[in-house]
Amino acid sequence: MKTKPKVIVFSGYGLNCEEETKFAFEEAGGKADIVHINDVIADPKMLLKYQILAMPGGFSYGDDTGSGKAYGNRLNNHLGEVLKEFIKRDTLVIGICNGFQILTAAGILPGALTYNESARYMDRWVDIEAVGESPWTRGLGVISVPIAHGEGKYVLPKEGAPNVALKYTQGPACEYQNLPMNPNGAAEDIAAVLSPDGRILGMMPHPERGMFFHQRPDWQKLQNDLKNKGKKVPTYGDGFALFKNAISYYNKGVKK
Repeated sequence: MKTKPKVIVFSGYGLNCEEETKFAFEEAGGKADIVHINDVIADPKMLLKYQILAMPGGFSYGDDTGSGKAYGNRLNNHLGEVLKEFIKRDTLVIGICNGFQILTAAGILPGALTYNESARYMDRWVDIEAVGESPWTRGLGVISVPIAHGEGKYVLPKEGAPNVALKYTQGPACEYQNLPMNPNGAAEDIAAVLSPDGRILGMMPHPERGMFFHQRPDWQKLQNDLKNKGKKVPTYGDGFALFKNAISYYNKGVKK
């Protein structure tokens, strides 16, 4: 029997999606622990036990100094060296929404996230297309997942081009809702970026909130269409694939 890949899901200071993120990884076949950042600071060597690090969504430090900035500073000041060692190993890292903002604020991923073009908090579904090579994005194509953010507009780094993972695109969720494909004015329609080696992913959409088919806004329509064609109605939604990819990277020896 294969050992389940171990996932550490950070928590504390306003991160609030840790339970959904833990569930997603465990539904995909991993073993996840939710750990407060202060406990990691007290025992940095605990990271040696894990293969995957997840920085979930939320509103760390109330976004008082800008989304992700205070938490990113805490990472750098207290865990900068051990995180570098973690990343050097054959590990995976994901930052979702506020987690993505934290990874950019900490300089782990390039670019920055700023206020939506609309100057409003956005809560809706979007369609995104995989355009980058990564263990996280293998075989994704176009998927539909939700967003929920006020500072999700991706700004390009001053030097160099980012390794783009996912871009907003026109698809079934946008068409069903009659909404524009780019929800926040992100540069080049960028929804997610990668580290150069593809093992670190930062994304604004929430795949952990699109784990099941019935969570889609258009699920009833799609269900009727499938039944009329004599096809099986799926259990899982598009977001589940990212977590399955991460677990498969270890369980099946899959490399990018």
